Amino acid sequence: MGQPEQHAEGAGPFATRLTWHPPGGGTAVWESRPARRRGVIAVRRPGAPTVRHARADEAGLGRLRRLNAVAATAFVIGGALFAIGAGIAQFGSGDATTCASVYFAGGLFFNTGGYVSLLQVVNAPRHEPGGEGRLVTHGWRWWSYEPGRADWLGAFVLFAGTLVFAVDLLDSFLQGLSVQQVNRLVWAPDVIGCLLFLISGHLGFAEICHRGRPCLRRRDLGWWIVAVNQLGSVLFMVSAIAAYTRPATGSLVNAGLANWATLTGASCFTLAGLLQHGERP
Repeated sequence: MGQPEQHAEGAGPFATRLTWHPPGGGTAVWESRPARRRGVIAVRRPGAPTVRHARADEAGLGRLRRLNAVAATAFVIGGALFAIGAGIAQFGSGDATTCASVYFAGGLFFNTGGYVSLLQVVNAPRHEPGGEGRLVTHGWRWWSYEPGRADWLGAFVLFAGTLVFAVDLLDSFLQGLSVQQVNRLVWAPDVIGCLLFLISGHLGFAEICHRGRPCLRRRDLGWWIVAVNQLGSVLFMVSAIAAYTRPATGSLVNAGLANWATLTGASCFTLAGLLQHGERP
């Protein structure tokens, strides 16, 4: 007997929502983000007035809770440290090395949050295509390669962005750099990291909206997390552009804008991390 026919929705090549009729009747709906963050599939049984959620086993749910707590906490602390670093730079309460050290510490937390976010995708319970509508927990993995999945690609691009930021933050400790070296070693990785964050946010919207353009879902906590993070990414890009060093004068395009955009963007990541604590099984 063949598998029940599935209706797939998503953006481009990515399937982010599958709907099918289980052998026992009714309708089952798998959505990428709720399945990997909350460990649930929506199932409506024949004659049932409401939709219930089929959950993963306790081992899988416990794994999701722990990973979510670590990732969310890392982004809260990382964002807070970046905001503090921007405040130091703006109000002159410390020297350049102190500012760079605070940024670097924040970057380490962003690295942690980015990698654990990837682990959340890699180790999330998987659905059985065409089955009754349940999630299966597989063995632990530290890595996978699944570029055909929007959630994996989004998390991977985010993690890559945090690693590029690490290059920028390390190079910021170098002394005696020329203007050209500053733009190449510090500014360019900053812009690339911001661009990767923006791409990751766009993939996050594609996963939630099941289409290539953003949508508005005010009652969806996952949507708010992605939206706030994306706002932070936009502000980080504004900061990066304003931090370009003019070769003719050796001064930044707009130091004040760079600092304030970093501070508000980092605050967005802290807020999104706090919201993420609520998006768990």
